[in-house]
Amino acid sequence: MDFHREPNTFVGNVKLKVANLERSLQFYQQIIGFNVLERTKTTAVLTADGKTDLVTIEQPANVEPKQGRTTGLYHFALLLPQRSDLADIVNHFVQNGIQIGSSDHLVSEALYLSDPDGNGIEIYVDRVPSEWDWNNGEVAMAVDPLDFADLLSTSKEGKGWNGLPVGTVMGHIHLHVSQLKQAEEFYTKGLGFNVVNRFGTQALFISTGNYHHHIGLNTWAGVGAPTPPVTSTGLGSFTLVFPNEESRGRVVANLKAIGSSVMEENDLFVTVDPSGNRINLQV
Repeated sequence: MDFHREPNTFVGNVKLKVANLERSLQFYQQIIGFNVLERTKTTAVLTADGKTDLVTIEQPANVEPKQGRTTGLYHFALLLPQRSDLADIVNHFVQNGIQIGSSDHLVSEALYLSDPDGNGIEIYVDRVPSEWDWNNGEVAMAVDPLDFADLLSTSKEGKGWNGLPVGTVMGHIHLHVSQLKQAEEFYTKGLGFNVVNRFGTQALFISTGNYHHHIGLNTWAGVGAPTPPVTSTGLGSFTLVFPNEESRGRVVANLKAIGSSVMEENDLFVTVDPSGNRINLQV
């Protein structure tokens, strides 16, 4: 998990807007395996280890379903500590009749599903970084079939499923954007990420510290896709965690230099990417 601690910049919390808080809480606790860290009438903060906030779900007033083909969340991705943890959650999903997608990305093995509001979720485990194939600064990734038989052979007999393991972190976030070139400039020149994979002409993956990706960006919702209404379900914001004040300060200066606005709200710096995705800049 060294890619999700200093000196790297990585995704911390993802905030989601949902239509029904109780329905979402039931899903995120019983199906995904989170515990509730904090709770109000309209908001719940979710954790895997009892202290680190990974997902916040909020039921805004006058909330409405998200329209298709808009910018925002494609999926957020929970990274599990061990391969056996992924096998255990596969068994859990099967026992609960949950439909899932899956893929072998060469660098990782992943499961995909959606919450009751259609917010995409990936749950994955990384392969050992020494097995990743780098060529001219880009890491090889693919969308191959997942070998479930081999994966399930790692499940620890009799262990069962007890929710997300303590070492779970927010592995990455993948976003729908309006224009890929604009997004690349914002996230590289502004936020300081490096492009580590170009997936055709419609998606790219960026990271710090030679991770396979902390953020994915795509135009699969359509080039020029509009920003959804503020009252729409979907992505509220996500948090980037910087190693120190100095590194965050450099990023704030770089964002302003490329013409992006940075707001300060209660000791928190906030920016918005060119596609309307709201980002909290945290140390």
